[in-house]
Amino acid sequence: MTLSRRTFLQGAAALPVLGAMPRLATANMALGSATLTTVSDGSLMLPGSFIFDPMPKDELAPILAQYGQDSERLTPECNLALYRDGTNTVLFDVGSGPDFMPTAGTIVDSLDAIGLAPEDITHVLFTHAHPDHIWGLLDDFDEPLFYEASYMMGRAEWDYWWNPETVNTIGDARAAFAVGAKRRMEAIEDAVMLFDDGDEVLPGIAALSTPGHTPGHMAFEVRQGTEAALIVGDAIGNHHVAFAKPGWESGSDQDGITAAATRQMLLDRLSQEQMALVGFHLPDGGMGRAEKEGSAYRFVSA
Repeated sequence: MTLSRRTFLQGAAALPVLGAMPRLATANMALGSATLTTVSDGSLMLPGSFIFDPMPKDELAPILAQYGQDSERLTPECNLALYRDGTNTVLFDVGSGPDFMPTAGTIVDSLDAIGLAPEDITHVLFTHAHPDHIWGLLDDFDEPLFYEASYMMGRAEWDYWWNPETVNTIGDARAAFAVGAKRRMEAIEDAVMLFDDGDEVLPGIAALSTPGHTPGHMAFEVRQGTEAALIVGDAIGNHHVAFAKPGWESGSDQDGITAAATRQMLLDRLSQEQMALVGFHLPDGGMGRAEKEGSAYRFVSA
């Protein structure tokens, strides 16, 4: 990852905003008597190098052509999962807020479109603490936006971003990520509940360790009876190279080797079990399934 923070921010800001924003409430599925919905936090604008830099360019080009993906510009959706079982209203991550990118931070409008206000959220579960997942935690007065919610994060992820040395070791491109995460975590320090791999964090919701994108990244299996879905966060970060070449290292991951092994594990399981998946940056609202195609995989939207 050679992209400096200044180059990344300048490059992202220079990218034009094209096309319509994603729909507000973008996908739904029933899990027994519960409902799993994705609500949009807008989209990101990223230079292609943010993901593609470590990849072999001669093999990458035909994959991008197959998916109609520009090698210079990425505009991934940001899809927050929302789980409602009649008792709990659970939001997975909180989006970007107003301070990350001008095309993101729409979660309050998206919730309003389906008749929910921030105070209706009973629990917030974090997959990880990158800006587009946690910077939306605070309102304009630097108070928690979802003020009635209980906050829950994986212990390894919390410990990593809470460590004062993280900002010095994470690299220039992500130093602001560490500062921003810590500031928001300080606001919930006395209220957050920590959990570990395999814990049932809420009835019907189990944590699954999926490290690599960040050291403590968590996915969540949501299950009611025989029906289940896996909320994968950024462990599967796009619908093109992540599926076509899951073993390739991605520039978006903090530990590329570990992330590739995690991605392969997830796609193997998802394709074998034909379990529904929800990906934060996958298209069409992020819901779908993984299908095996030889040694590769394919994302099939719901």
